Amino acid sequence: MGKNLHFGRFYCCFGHFFKVFSQLYFIFALLKNWRGDSDIPILPSPPDGTSEKTPLHNKIPTIMKSLTIGTILLAGLLSPVMNARDVTVASPSGNITVTVADGPDGNIFFSVAAEGQQLLLPSPIGMEFEGSGKAQKIKSSKVTKNIKEEVNAPFYRNPRFSTLSNLLSIRLDDGNNIAFRVFDDGVAYRFSTDGKSGGIINNETAIYNVAGDPEVYLPHSTNPKKPEAMAFQNFYTVTPMSGASPLLAFLPVTVDYGNGLKMTLMESDLEAYPGMFVEADSTAKSLKGVFAKYPSSTDFYPWRKQEYVTGTESYIAKSEGKRDFPWRIFAITTDDTQMPVNNLVYALASPSRVGDTSWIKPGMSAWEWWNDWGLRNVPFKAGINNDTYKYFIDFAADNGIEYVVLDEGWYDPKSGDMLTTIPEIDLPMLVEYAAKKGVGLWLWTVFNVLDSQLEEACSKYSGMGIKGFKVDFLDRDDQTAVEMTYRIADATAKNNLMLDLHGFYKPTGLNRTYPNIVNFESVFGMEEMKWSDPSVDMPEYDVTFPFIRMMCGPVDFTPGAMRNASRSDWKAMYSNPFSQGTRAHQIANYIVQDSPFTMLADNPVSYMENKECTDFITAIPTVFGKTTVLDGKMGEYIVTLRQTDDCWFAGGQTDWNPRDYELDFSFLPAAKNFKVTLLKDGVNAAKQAQDYEVETFEVNSGTKKLIHMAPGGGFALRIDPLFPN
Repeated sequence: MGKNLHFGRFYCCFGHFFKVFSQLYFIFALLKNWRGDSDIPILPSPPDGTSEKTPLHNKIPTIMKSLTIGTILLAGLLSPVMNARDVTVASPSGNITVTVADGPDGNIFFSVAAEGQQLLLPSPIGMEFEGSGKAQKIKSSKVTKNIKEEVNAPFYRNPRFSTLSNLLSIRLDDGNNIAFRVFDDGVAYRFSTDGKSGGIINNETAIYNVAGDPEVYLPHSTNPKKPEAMAFQNFYTVTPMSGASPLLAFLPVTVDYGNGLKMTLMESDLEAYPGMFVEADSTAKSLKGVFAKYPSSTDFYPWRKQEYVTGTESYIAKSEGKRDFPWRIFAITTDDTQMPVNNLVYALASPSRVGDTSWIKPGMSAWEWWNDWGLRNVPFKAGINNDTYKYFIDFAADNGIEYVVLDEGWYDPKSGDMLTTIPEIDLPMLVEYAAKKGVGLWLWTVFNVLDSQLEEACSKYSGMGIKGFKVDFLDRDDQTAVEMTYRIADATAKNNLMLDLHGFYKPTGLNRTYPNIVNFESVFGMEEMKWSDPSVDMPEYDVTFPFIRMMCGPVDFTPGAMRNASRSDWKAMYSNPFSQGTRAHQIANYIVQDSPFTMLADNPVSYMENKECTDFITAIPTVFGKTTVLDGKMGEYIVTLRQTDDCWFAGGQTDWNPRDYELDFSFLPAAKNFKVTLLKDGVNAAKQAQDYEVETFEVNSGTKKLIHMAPGGGFALRIDPLFPN
């Protein structure tokens, strides 16, 4: 627990939480050590990742400083909460410490401290198997230090990275296990079962008792009646824990302790198990894990034949044999720039199950849905027909855009049959037409529709030359929904088909296990600008979600609006939508956001009328060799740098506050000169959001450049080497 005194909280069998002084812990540890039967660490753990016992006579002076008459009188209260089966493990550098202990009610308690500050007070975790008593106690434990892993990460923000952690392996007396991995940038734990505890999991206990009263960023469900059934898209409600709403929130959730220290709750390796939501308790200042119940019956919405849950079992999951359960991750950062590039979700996912990945080709796509097939000045009626898609294909080919997506409507969505196109679409002809021009086609579909015709659809469309599916409207993450996702990922991989998972829960590392998954939604993307209320603040969200949601994985935000509006001028329009913020802010999305498969959301006519911007966008890669965040503060601004070969791209965005940013080019190799092409807010961008200017100049590693960002503004720049030097 460290030398500093912290308030503690214990969990009683009636489900109530009470705050107690952490001095009681010292009293109980003192008594146990006096009897010589405890391994509770009194003093801070050394940085080698293990608890170190100190002779009692050396501890007494430190302990006595912590004693008061009140703690002596109350010392007996703590004994039901903490006992001799406590074990502590630290991160490799010693900056993060986790203490794990037996609890009184069959749960295990753990606490987390980082940078000398308590983040989680003793918090109960446990698995409840049907037919098994909740009598989980620590039977044995082992610490393995300095586990180093080299991770190959194709199509990820960094194509390779390494991790270093200390592992605490705990054997429970019911035969199951808990593993804690402690990194220098976070903590993760997972349960595993020996398969003897039964095949039904009634519930999982995960109650995270937050120290103090920090601010918490909660993306609440948008469906109050059925909170576990929605699209996993919402703004963040920012509130002290003491004021948090109990409405379910989906992950990731960030807790801000102040002075840069933040903890973000995520999960990884979610397979054959429901995803986690959290319910805030403002009185106890805790976040309680909540899981969708196992579906017992389903039905279909008639419009898209989308499956939804109509009844549930009393339990959350079924399990067979030995297995690991998902990792619960607590990413810990001391500076906001560390957040968008935290790799724990990807690193803790199961390794790739796809052998050859050479056929997987991320890229950009022309797209019709956001602009509502909004062509003008063309000699045909625009819509879901062959002429419109040939026009989109021609536009993609002329501008070096790799793909075109055929979104909803190419088959009759009411039919639930994606093997039959509407009469206006000749799909084999369009595939052949596109292939001759070097463009690939993707097809939109609904998750359960694809799943119901999985083998036939994969075989038919892969054989036809389709490159991938944009799969939409899962809108849940119960166990059967997660299992459906894995079936689809596996079948499409075997048929050399890529996936863009839309209407989907937050990423949980599935893109590591199946690299053919090249993007995920689970973001309040630009599609919302077609119908949102004027109170929506998109520029602020644009500089918030990269720090939180993007920690989990890439985002299908669908940027690229050529109709841009200032705060006072913006309004929702379905068929001719605007973005909020400036043109430069919009183009910066392509650099700031991780998005290996990304859209040009506006219509081809608008792009051709804005050729300078279009050329800038299409020259930006979607996969890079290195990603760093140069500067930023969550909810205010962000500046991201990406490198590919010998070129660099930098993108900056601000909220509605104007900002002057000095870009330091010291990241460039020394003794070389480079050419910069900078697209930035124009002098009138605060009023006319479409105003921008392009500037070119030379730089070297000693150059600094002051760039002005208008309200809702930004900048995007490309850096190319000058030859010869």
